[in-house]
Amino acid sequence: MTESCNIAAAVPRLAAEAPDRIAMRYPGRDGRYADALTYGQLDHRSDAIAAGLARRGIGRGSRTVVMVRPTPEFFLLMFALFKAGAVPVLVDPGIDKRALKQCLDEAGADAFIGIPLAMFARSLLGWAKSARVRITTGRRALLADATLAQVEREGAEAGPQLTDTGPDEMAGILFTSGSTGVPKGVVYRHRHFMAQVEMLGGAFGIGAGGVDLPTFPPFALFDPALGLTSIIPDMDPTRPAQASPVKLHASIERFGVDQLFGSPALMRVLAEYGRPLPSLRRVTSAGAPVPAEVVARMHELLPADANFWTPYGATECLPVSVIEGRELIALRERNRQGAGTCVGRPVPPNEVRIIRVRDEAIPDWSDDLVVEGDLIGEITVAGPTATDAYWNRDEQTRLAKIREVLPDGSERIVHRMGDLGYFDAEGRLWFCGRKSHRVVSAEAGTLCTEQVEPVFDTHPEVRRTALVGVGTAPAQRPVLCVELQPGVAAAERARIASELRHIGEGFVHTAHVQTVLFHPGFPVDIRHNAKIGREKLAVWAEQRLRRAPAGDGVTQEDAR
Repeated sequence: MTESCNIAAAVPRLAAEAPDRIAMRYPGRDGRYADALTYGQLDHRSDAIAAGLARRGIGRGSRTVVMVRPTPEFFLLMFALFKAGAVPVLVDPGIDKRALKQCLDEAGADAFIGIPLAMFARSLLGWAKSARVRITTGRRALLADATLAQVEREGAEAGPQLTDTGPDEMAGILFTSGSTGVPKGVVYRHRHFMAQVEMLGGAFGIGAGGVDLPTFPPFALFDPALGLTSIIPDMDPTRPAQASPVKLHASIERFGVDQLFGSPALMRVLAEYGRPLPSLRRVTSAGAPVPAEVVARMHELLPADANFWTPYGATECLPVSVIEGRELIALRERNRQGAGTCVGRPVPPNEVRIIRVRDEAIPDWSDDLVVEGDLIGEITVAGPTATDAYWNRDEQTRLAKIREVLPDGSERIVHRMGDLGYFDAEGRLWFCGRKSHRVVSAEAGTLCTEQVEPVFDTHPEVRRTALVGVGTAPAQRPVLCVELQPGVAAAERARIASELRHIGEGFVHTAHVQTVLFHPGFPVDIRHNAKIGREKLAVWAEQRLRRAPAGDGVTQEDAR
């Protein structure tokens, strides 16, 4: 008998093989890891919740908003929903409240399950008005029809629950972070989740029995399917840059964690803390390019035989490609000279191709779209994890998806990543920046963020830079926004701006970046605390330049 095309199918299989193996450990309110869930408990309790949900009308195809923190209830609930064939709807709670309401309205949810605070916000702000079933994780059913504990009791005697879902059935709606626009609901089918498990396991050599510290909760859902034990970190997952390295190290040491997943912001926290991580054998970081100096420092803290992987991808398609830290470090000088960020080689069986840069929709694939050699174009990917639609966003779907007819007459979807890049002579993929972030100038031509910013980031007093365009393409003014290292005096800004211009003059593609503005702290995305909000910076830069003297790159106002 074949296993169901459902990520939750791994849970009863592992429960049968090793019922007492720890599936996850989690911190209590005092930060102590006093409790755990075995695979047997995860299977039995998620069965009970799935059955209880079905009694309340949440079953196959029911779109269900989940606003629950990364506690045992979150993981039990998610696997229960998968078992029931329901469709979890996940939205970052930290995004702009207007955007959050829009996402929940677009989802047209049948049910809403949340912590008490989310239930209160739903009632007060009118979130997910279409939801006819409301369940809270709280102890009392305030503003809800029932508590999750009550739902679990109602299904306790029902026995095994696993809907035989098909590969093309909708498995979830995962909203993007909205870091480059309004968040969009990515439609995941069961085959997409299954392919992600297989490709991630293969790309990183993950085998059953390992101990993982997944600091981004959605990735913890893959752990049971891979036979891992999850140690849920004692941190706010929406603020990885503020995670306590002391607490992270304590968890790693106590439970013998041998693999870690985190955003670049979290990796910087560990790198700057500087304490060795002797038990780790596999570290994975995604969400944004990881600075080479962070990778280098992490490798110094890891055992000699450990790997630091940085997969490239997006909510719409993950993983696309992957590179190991040692290779990334070896290419650091090319990055500093404006080559972009190397994101490695495509993960089989993905087919990654570079096409000419176009902003309009491309309905059908044609081989003459592909650019030859090492020319920069838009990155596209066709493969088993490439999603095919956004929920209730037909126009965005048309802009991001291309229909390709294969030689045998079958069809597949090619996803446009919205990223610019190229392949080098060794077959490695290089990321040059978001297509929407490119700056098109009359003098400088097309400038890509990931080719410009690393050149200026070499200045020792600069923490990071962000290239934005002021005005309308193809006559934009390139502006370099600068965030300085802590402690650098405001009086030094004019000198630093002059030195940055001098650095830029050493390269053809940065020579025309003459306007320098200093910003107190870049806006970043809520999900990974790593993607710079360049759209907001562009508005800020335009406002500053309106007040600046003509041709002056640094103003007194900017220095304050």
